[in-house]
Amino acid sequence: MFEKLKGIESRYEELGALLADPGTMADRDKWQQYVKQHAELADIVTAFRTYKKTALDLDGARELAAAGGDPELRQMAEEEVRELEGRLGDLENQLKVLLLPRDPNDDKNVIVEIRAGTGGEEAALFAADLFRMYTRHAERRGWRTEILNTNFTDLGGIKEVIMTIEGKGAYSRLKFESGVHRVQRVPVTEAGGRIHTSAATVAVLAEAEEVELEINPDDLRIDVFCSTGHGGQSVNTTQSAVRITHLPTGIVVSCQDEKSQHKNKDKAMRVLRARLKARAEEEQRASVDSARRSMVGSGDRSERIRTYNFPQNRITDHRIGLTTHRLEEVLQGDLDDIVDALITTDQAARLRGA
Repeated sequence: MFEKLKGIESRYEELGALLADPGTMADRDKWQQYVKQHAELADIVTAFRTYKKTALDLDGARELAAAGGDPELRQMAEEEVRELEGRLGDLENQLKVLLLPRDPNDDKNVIVEIRAGTGGEEAALFAADLFRMYTRHAERRGWRTEILNTNFTDLGGIKEVIMTIEGKGAYSRLKFESGVHRVQRVPVTEAGGRIHTSAATVAVLAEAEEVELEINPDDLRIDVFCSTGHGGQSVNTTQSAVRITHLPTGIVVSCQDEKSQHKNKDKAMRVLRARLKARAEEEQRASVDSARRSMVGSGDRSERIRTYNFPQNRITDHRIGLTTHRLEEVLQGDLDDIVDALITTDQAARLRGA
């Protein structure tokens, strides 16, 4: 591990020299490539240098503790040894995590798709709650959101919403949200006060760049139609809504939020590219090793991942056995504790399998 870290540090220093070279700066594309590589190595190099300094401090403290002399000074040195040994262990674990293979999608923006599942109108209202939760979470983290397509119900629920979230670390922090989210509460439509169980599905897709995925125009069927609003009434008399069918896979994407047919087509193509990318990656993972799955699950939308229990003010993530009684705060977008626990569990599972 330490030989690998030395090589990384050497490459980091080499990149720093290249970035300061006027010849490199003249080639903008190459310079930007080096900036990206330099930034990707910065955290590892910083942790490695901290580790080396701590190791030197530990050697000095051990020498002082073993030298004898003043008992009080020796006791202080022994306490410092224990403290530095603990710090060194933590830094070694941090370095192991930093050296884990990175998900190539982690730095990408995401497309989030939320759909009402079983439960009728209550499921649609819960889907709207999830939409607000992710929107507020994005605001907390300074991420930018854009709605690509929505399909509302008469009571303000959501049958389906598709949105993009753009910002640093968006995919790396949201990728474990894919799956079935279940809610247990008394619906507003329930006169008898009985608790119902409903569900909504969430899919988090890494947005694909055009250069990553080439789509043959002959594989697409593009239909245009009038946009509809609550209850199906027409909200736009022009045929601006767009439906794109990818014939080889049967994937269908519709977008109708924009008044411009061109803009709706662009948005639909963004969603289609993301779905095709996710499909290709899933097929690749299955062909490599269909049995290997991380502790937090495959991200399959058929998996029940989390339950939101309103009577008990409780949220349970079933993949890692995490329970918190902060339901209102989470629905207001405070997802960090849950997301951090999922990331930590995934890292631990990958370390064991490394």
